[in-house]
Amino acid sequence: MPVSETLHMHYKNHLEAVYCIEGRGLLMDPQTGETHRIVPGVVYALDQNDKHSVNAEETLRLVCIFNPPVTGTEVHDATGAFPLVEED
Repeated sequence: MPVSETLHMHYKNHLEAVYCIEGRGLLMDPQTGETHRIVPGVVYALDQNDKHSVNAEETLRLVCIFNPPVTGTEVHDATGAFPLVEED
């Protein structure tokens, strides 16, 4: 994630866990205004389909795990979500 970029997300179809392996930033809850520092070694989990924003203070390298799994071809829609991909 590039420096000084803020992403606004709402994974309404997925649960998410994130592990920071490089960089520094802030996780923000737009509902409460609460913020959490993101630094290497920090893990955060969004288990209520939480709306959230991530602001990179320096280049962030994050490992994200989604349930249900994503294919890697998803693109954030206008709400900040990934579409739910149905299995055939």
